[in-house]
Amino acid sequence: MGKTIGIMLATFVRNAYAAAIGLTVVVLVLILPGPADAQSYPSKPLRLVVGLPASGGADAIARVIASKLSDNVAQPVIVENRPGSAARIAAETVARSSADGYTLLFGGISNAIAASLYKTLPYDAVTAFAPVSMLATLPNVLVVNPALPTKSVSEFVAYAKAHPGTMSYASTGAGGALHLSMEMLKSMTGIDVVHVPYKGGVQAIPDLLSGQIQVMFEILPTQLPYLKAGKTRALAVTTGKRSAFLPDVPTMIEAGVAGFEVTIWYALYVPAAAPASVVAKLNGDVVKTLAAREVRERLAQQGADPMATSPDQLAAFQKSEIAKWAKVIKESGVTAE
Repeated sequence: MGKTIGIMLATFVRNAYAAAIGLTVVVLVLILPGPADAQSYPSKPLRLVVGLPASGGADAIARVIASKLSDNVAQPVIVENRPGSAARIAAETVARSSADGYTLLFGGISNAIAASLYKTLPYDAVTAFAPVSMLATLPNVLVVNPALPTKSVSEFVAYAKAHPGTMSYASTGAGGALHLSMEMLKSMTGIDVVHVPYKGGVQAIPDLLSGQIQVMFEILPTQLPYLKAGKTRALAVTTGKRSAFLPDVPTMIEAGVAGFEVTIWYALYVPAAAPASVVAKLNGDVVKTLAAREVRERLAQQGADPMATSPDQLAAFQKSEIAKWAKVIKESGVTAE
């Protein structure tokens, strides 16, 4: 009888010990913070990776948004510039980072282009990222050195046809939106101008001002100071409507290039495996950030229109942009490794 009671007591103790261990594990899971816990996120600074150089137009937009977003997430949002390879370096940095919501990608049109431009990428241009929200849109502007005897798009096209292969155009990197915008113009008009890639508009502009480069597409914020000073001349903007900053400058369509429309857009992404609660939290903070009057005013000064969306809306828009740029890349014959 005593032996039976001893066995029963030992069994009870083992079961009780196992239950206690299980309860401890459950309690620890419930109380320890994790990346999916929207209540504790974020608990440290966030890193916003930008694929273009500091001091450029895109960088200025990123920093306006990061400054206010810091207030809304109650943590510093540190801008990290990783320029080069048409923003692929920045995208790869984020794609390979921990999916905890602390590394963000200031991406956009470059992501849509990369999906078709490269035969191989160290990440999937679409599935490597979870969309958070659109951030802003703005036009490109076609600008020339004032010494060039062209004051309209039609005059520029005529001059380029009369001097094939003698003019050079700058871009912020092979395969980028500014490069492909000119390739689209070349395809539509039959002109021949030589491509000279740079790491960013900040590096290209001195050569444009000196006349070493005669023409380029550039985002409006970067060009505004030079246009106002008469150091460059605007021929057209690329969006479907004129810019309030350049009301006398026609759109490319108005200037006679039917079907030519390009909108530069920026958006926020996180690594694809980021918890849904983190994406939702970030989306809400971005919407709040872009609704702030000071942010809208500062973006307007940069020639940009703020645009907040849901993650699903961003995903749908990106899908349409991927299809658009795939067509441009195929028709222009642009390739990249």
